[in-house]
Amino acid sequence: MAEQTDPIKLMKQEVGQKAASLVQSNSIVGLGTGSTTAYAIQFIGDRLKAGEIENIVGIPTSFQAEVLAKEYGIPLTSLDAVERIDIAIDGADEVDPHFNLIKGGGAAHTREKVVDSLAEQFIVVVDSGKLVDKLGSTFLLPVEVIPMAVTPVLRALKALGGQPELRMGVKKAGPVVTDQGNLVIDVKFDDLSNAEDLEKTINNLPGVLENGLFVNVADRVFVGELQDNKPVVRELQKA
Repeated sequence: MAEQTDPIKLMKQEVGQKAASLVQSNSIVGLGTGSTTAYAIQFIGDRLKAGEIENIVGIPTSFQAEVLAKEYGIPLTSLDAVERIDIAIDGADEVDPHFNLIKGGGAAHTREKVVDSLAEQFIVVVDSGKLVDKLGSTFLLPVEVIPMAVTPVLRALKALGGQPELRMGVKKAGPVVTDQGNLVIDVKFDDLSNAEDLEKTINNLPGVLENGLFVNVADRVFVGELQDNKPVVRELQKA
């Protein structure tokens, strides 16, 4: 029972529910990855089951999202089968005042960027701890790279002024492996004020599949926070 009243969990549920409430019938929905987005997926499933909405099809951004969608009864499709995505709901590791993001804490940023960028409306769900004045303040920049290119890409990222490190697994010997079978390099940059240019520069490195800078992709940001130990959700205003 204690878990039910955990204020952090309740806050994530509230944010997820707020985003899920925006999903309308006859929609194709991008299903993001992470703990807060997991609640959004759950609530979309609940609304479907209750008959509040109908004819919803999901496009998952990760194996985690796929498993959750199946668990909560959301039918799935692929990008091959659709011409549009109406709305995508996803989390972020950092959000700056201009709605630029760093994503990739769950190593799913490549598929997330494909789906979130295609969506007509991309909703970000986060807790207030993810809000930063400057990108890179609290979180390293993830870069997905094909295994054979790890060493040259590490060198190239250093030449760009970064401090790169191969992400290692937890409770697993060896590096983290993405859903695409690639590896992740986390990079510390002292200055990400040129995020738009850097996103393109890193993606042009041979062997790099995608990086976690999401520039000019997010449309709305819902932030969960605790006030007097009670969960509150507010919509962030873009600077």
